[in-house]
Amino acid sequence: MRQRRAAAPVRATLAAFALGAFCVLGFAPFNAHFPVWPAPTLALAGLYLLWRQTSSARQAMLLGLAWGAGCFLFGVSWIYVSLSQFGGMAPPAAAAATLLFCLYLALFPALAGGLFLRWRTDTQLDVLLFAGLWMLCEWLRGTLFTGFPWLAVGYAQSPPSPLAGWASVLGVYGVGFIVAVIGGLLGHMCQAGWRKPAAWAAIVVLAGLGALLRMMDWTQPVGSPFSVALLQGNVPQSLKWDPKRLPLSVDAYLGLASAHPASLTVLPETALPLYFNEVPREVLRGLTRHGDALIGVAVGTTAGGYTNGAVALTQNLATSAYSKRHLVPFGEYPPPGFAWFFRFAHIPMSDFTAGPAWQEPLKIAGQHIAPNICYEDLFGEELLSALPAATLLVNLSNTAWFGDSLAQPQHLQIAQLRAIETGRVMLRATNTGMTAMVGPDGAIAAALPPFVRAALVVQAQGRTGLTPYARWGNLLALLIAVGACLTALRRSIQSL
Repeated sequence: MRQRRAAAPVRATLAAFALGAFCVLGFAPFNAHFPVWPAPTLALAGLYLLWRQTSSARQAMLLGLAWGAGCFLFGVSWIYVSLSQFGGMAPPAAAAATLLFCLYLALFPALAGGLFLRWRTDTQLDVLLFAGLWMLCEWLRGTLFTGFPWLAVGYAQSPPSPLAGWASVLGVYGVGFIVAVIGGLLGHMCQAGWRKPAAWAAIVVLAGLGALLRMMDWTQPVGSPFSVALLQGNVPQSLKWDPKRLPLSVDAYLGLASAHPASLTVLPETALPLYFNEVPREVLRGLTRHGDALIGVAVGTTAGGYTNGAVALTQNLATSAYSKRHLVPFGEYPPPGFAWFFRFAHIPMSDFTAGPAWQEPLKIAGQHIAPNICYEDLFGEELLSALPAATLLVNLSNTAWFGDSLAQPQHLQIAQLRAIETGRVMLRATNTGMTAMVGPDGAIAAALPPFVRAALVVQAQGRTGLTPYARWGNLLALLIAVGACLTALRRSIQSL
């Protein structure tokens, strides 16, 4: 009897781990050829069913931890590549660091599971409790300790998913709430029977409203389309910071800029491995021969530090700059108490100074451009401070740190949700991929293949106006999630 009692939790835990791994199939690049966006919904349906079948909060937390471990170990395994292959960390240490980080991320589904078992009602209202707790824990994961919202389930609903339209109103976390509601309804019907007209109607309405929202133009074109050359230098990370290989980067971008004239030329994050004041003027003139330029480069500060910058450069060499605000812990600065980490990893330019929280859009090429650098576009609400003034979003990234992994297509998918949330075109210039233009509807208008030296020349269109999400940020989604939890718990609240 003891063996049978122990076997059920083990099987459930393994099932939760498998469901978490299955969830990853709903994200890029697996969506390139197949409509796999329902995968996270089905993975959450299975988790809801597992939670409903257990009576122990401790077991529910273990199931949530297993689900999260499966999701993050498969979905963000590229962290190991960054630490070991490019960060110089010994493989065992890199593997241990990656495992610990993924287990930390898995604590948030575990928290949702424990609270769900503590507060569940054993009625259909559990679907609302499940969805509300799931969204709140995803938001907490994207906020606590500077946040890491990668693989929030809403990102899997990029076009052509009919749920993508919800991002313009509720943002990616709100899309995750909708995914969890549908997953919870499917899980509930799997347990209680499939003949539930109201549940099926709710699923159809949520998907249908999402499709209708995708058709709405919340923002309007402003000015005329203009040409942009997005440069992808494909400079190997192992060579980029070698002072003897400096001409490799400079010549690559000068050659691409010369061969692909445009009104605006965009270079990726730290494209020139120098401080901006060290870049020769003849190089700056070469980059602005045909038009203005936006250059990813480190910028020295008056206090003696340096920022991860995007410098706007006109043809007469007038400059304005943006400094990255949201830095990557361990990659761009040592968190307090973790200076020892850099004894194991060798990461160049790893002590950046953060830029101010609010910075004006850069006026260049007749546009008001809001740059964001690499990791910053994970934080949708932080990009809203540049609106409505900004007419265009530009992301500069160097994802060479992650090699040929899931990181690059996943990052492009994140940009798709940012474009829908803001109703703006998102341009991406990267060192190794994915260089692309994303339309305000979240569709990828054009993209370069990764790991090639090339330029993507596109016609971009500035836009003005605000989406509902740009007005409210995450507030509306948070209120809905809290309201869903309180609705499910109203009996308990009334008895107090």
